[in-house]
Amino acid sequence: MTQLFDDAGNAARVTLVQAGPCVVTQVKTTEHDGYAAVQLGLGHAKRLAKPQAGHLKASGGDAGTLREIRLLEAADAPKVGDQLTVNIFEAGDAVQVTGTSKGKGFAGTIKRHNFSRGPKTHGSHNYRAPGSIGSGYPEHVFKGSKMAGRMGHEQITVKGLKVFVVDEATGVLAITGAVPGPRRGLVIVREA
Repeated sequence: MTQLFDDAGNAARVTLVQAGPCVVTQVKTTEHDGYAAVQLGLGHAKRLAKPQAGHLKASGGDAGTLREIRLLEAADAPKVGDQLTVNIFEAGDAVQVTGTSKGKGFAGTIKRHNFSRGPKTHGSHNYRAPGSIGSGYPEHVFKGSKMAGRMGHEQITVKGLKVFVVDEATGVLAITGAVPGPRRGLVIVREA
């Protein structure tokens, strides 16, 4: 993240996203696949297995990462081999960004679910314990109870963001606000 200034001199908090170029590797249609979608490839793979190389042969690319974007109609879809760059966005466009949040590892209930801690005096030993989880009644633990476990590393979609600047020379989008995931994480930017 960084900050950029608008025409009035106000600072805007933005996240810089390297957006593409993405190559269209496959177009799925309702008649053939049951739904309309387009598969996009990004980057270059060091080594490709023969099945992946055969799949990417029609697009003429060697994409290291593939992602699928659903479409309303396949008639709007680009052709296999077309390149999508940042010029499909304009400054002021409303977008939503989907990515994988930062993984925090194993976390207790206080950090993971915002539980309160227990009393620290009068002989209490449950400072950070979750408390009763059903020993008296109902005499079993309900499925889905909030407990300690792995935190983060989930798919998150942030809505209500806007494109601040489009730099076609470097392929960088400046998006207002924060996007999910760590630095150099993979995100999908689509119009809201």
